Amino acid sequence: MKNNNINLEKFTSVLDLNKEQVKTRSQSLLDFNKKGFPSKKIEDWKFNDLNNIISSKIPNLKFFNSLIIKKKDKYEIIKSISKDLLENNYIISSNGIIIDVALNYEDKKKFEIVREPNFLNTNLNSSLDSLNRALYLDYIKLVIKENYKFSKPIIYINYTSSDIESTVLNQRFDIVMEKNSCMSILDFNLNKSNKNFYNINNKFLLHEGSVLKNYKIDINENSNLFYSKTEIDLYKNSMSENFILSKGSQFSKNEIECNLKENYSSAFVNGIVALDGLKQHEIKTKINHSSEHTKSYQLVKCSLKDQSKATYQGKIYVDSVAQKTNGYQLSKAILLNDGTEFNGKPELEIYADDVKCSHGSSSGNLDENKIFYLMTRGVSKNQAKKILIDGFFLEVIEKVTDSGVKEIIKDLMKIK
Repeated sequence: MKNNNINLEKFTSVLDLNKEQVKTRSQSLLDFNKKGFPSKKIEDWKFNDLNNIISSKIPNLKFFNSLIIKKKDKYEIIKSISKDLLENNYIISSNGIIIDVALNYEDKKKFEIVREPNFLNTNLNSSLDSLNRALYLDYIKLVIKENYKFSKPIIYINYTSSDIESTVLNQRFDIVMEKNSCMSILDFNLNKSNKNFYNINNKFLLHEGSVLKNYKIDINENSNLFYSKTEIDLYKNSMSENFILSKGSQFSKNEIECNLKENYSSAFVNGIVALDGLKQHEIKTKINHSSEHTKSYQLVKCSLKDQSKATYQGKIYVDSVAQKTNGYQLSKAILLNDGTEFNGKPELEIYADDVKCSHGSSSGNLDENKIFYLMTRGVSKNQAKKILIDGFFLEVIEKVTDSGVKEIIKDLMKIK
């Protein structure tokens, strides 16, 4: 797909960038123009060719839309959000621009909000990294102070209005957890728009003894294409819990890389992919064990019907110094009819000899005997299928350790 309609001057005028920022963005833009959107020629994209998907789904893709800076009434947005969600801390992003930060349940002295980015000199690993750095609309970083535990989760509401269409929206959100801090964040997509491409980039840094619970929810039906990349660095005794509910968008790829840098750090990634129609969703994970006594656990479950397609690529890497590593990875898929497709690519790359690692992947149909049994108990065939699928997913939902967020997820999925 050609990218010759990118106009950095429009961003320069709208976002009031200084000379250094313009220079950095220009260099990143050159890199993106050189590489383009990733295609199946790249190993990580062999199951879902993004260049081809964008060309077919959004042939008139724009890299700038003046409507994104049109001021939105946050109270109109709030009206469309469940009151249960708003009984927490929240951040509202409207069309990629932060319009409200309400951390009203917390001690204001125990966290810091940073709006100026400091990642501009970091390495670029892909064309989508370059695109994000060149054209990101807004930036926010939360710094959670030492020994502070948030009393309520943060709901990050990613809202897009109905007047935004066929546009690239680049977003950046970072978190720093200082020593022995703790927080939960739920990233919730609320899309009123059509046929946009979202390119979201997160960097999380967890210092010694900190805990970050990171939940991503994409459940509202929409025709948008999503790519989200999250990189997490973990130090001694820190822990990241990650949960993905991938359902609503036409295309979605969630990529999570956890770097276990010091002893006794641990990372958990659990995901649910529930698709119908022509949707294509992917979860890609990489857990890098770079120190002794580190632990990782990954569980992804999918249900597919119509002509939908799901992919899970999961890799566990164990460095030669990472003795006493414990790594587990499993993916399972239920195929509800013949037109569906599930691709599983589990990988182990181990250079240490004193480790405990396993992986596996399987797919199959619902058990007809169980469906028949439930029907004999007075439920319809469709109800029986839903009961079995809910039970299939419940194992993943029960991995969510934040009880409030767990109930939100069950409510969104209509699971009792």
